[in-house]
Amino acid sequence: MKLQTQIPLAKAHHQIDYNSQLLLLGSCFVEHIGDKLHYFKFQSVQNPFGILFHPVAIENLISRAVKQQKYTEEDIFFLNERWHCFEAHSDLSSSSKEQLLLHLNQGLEKTLGQLKKATHIVITLGTAWVYETKLSNTIVANCHKVPQKEFSKKLLSVEDIEKSLTNTIAIIKTINDNIQFIFTISPVRHLKDGFTENQLSKAHLMTALHKILNSPLLLNAVAERSLSEVPPLGGRGLLFPSYEIMMDELRDYRFYAEDMVHPNSLAIQYIWEKFTYVWISEAAQATMVEIDSIQKGWQHKSFHPDSEAHQQFLKKLETKMQSLQKKLPFLEF
Repeated sequence: MKLQTQIPLAKAHHQIDYNSQLLLLGSCFVEHIGDKLHYFKFQSVQNPFGILFHPVAIENLISRAVKQQKYTEEDIFFLNERWHCFEAHSDLSSSSKEQLLLHLNQGLEKTLGQLKKATHIVITLGTAWVYETKLSNTIVANCHKVPQKEFSKKLLSVEDIEKSLTNTIAIIKTINDNIQFIFTISPVRHLKDGFTENQLSKAHLMTALHKILNSPLLLNAVAERSLSEVPPLGGRGLLFPSYEIMMDELRDYRFYAEDMVHPNSLAIQYIWEKFTYVWISEAAQATMVEIDSIQKGWQHKSFHPDSEAHQQFLKKLETKMQSLQKKLPFLEF
């Protein structure tokens, strides 16, 4: 008896291992994937400019980083006792103008450095709804609680999204033509936009992504693939179905957080395991088991920390850690 519809998945080509260099950009769901990769000690950089919800925000960041266009005082503003930048998340906002500019420009350097050496880039798209300033007709990444009357809200068309993603891909390929693109649509429901509006937004993102991944302008020779996979981007791109897994495999509110909008920890773990199956090599998965054992060992709280048994436990843990670090010198615990 089958009590669940399941999305067929096939292992990807060019999988992630412990030599891979990863860059993760996008909505809050990419933060969950990034946290998992960080826990398992993969070499990754995650959202240097904080959460970016829509494709234009990601395009703007990539473009500025690759062109090395530094931020200046003209790019920031003061509101509610803090300095902000419309191209970055409020996590970067600061009470100091100089501190904000420093963090913004460090973020650009970090993004460019990782783009140049990245083997994989994970881009998670959250919404097609954007806010555009009435004063300059500029689409912002974050409104920073600027009064809503200062913005026009609009839905990016499929063509708008396709153009933005095409620009992002083209810019990245000017400095790294071998990078593996991994696209995914966030399963987080943006219900503040409205129920129908959220579905329309996700549909625009999905349609644009499929057009991009199937575009004859971007595809090289495409090998035969499983029906569960989207044809690769220049032989190196794929759409991972995190949104589809949430909607079709986890169709139950017990998989949502208390806000009934965000996936809960169980859902995140479920989707992570699917991601691991598709994208992480078997050799890396074996190393992940060792790292998980060490991580849990360090988190263990002993009732008798001075006991001989606990000291022996710590010595064994240290030996395991050093053995693993000999194989992977970049590991830090």
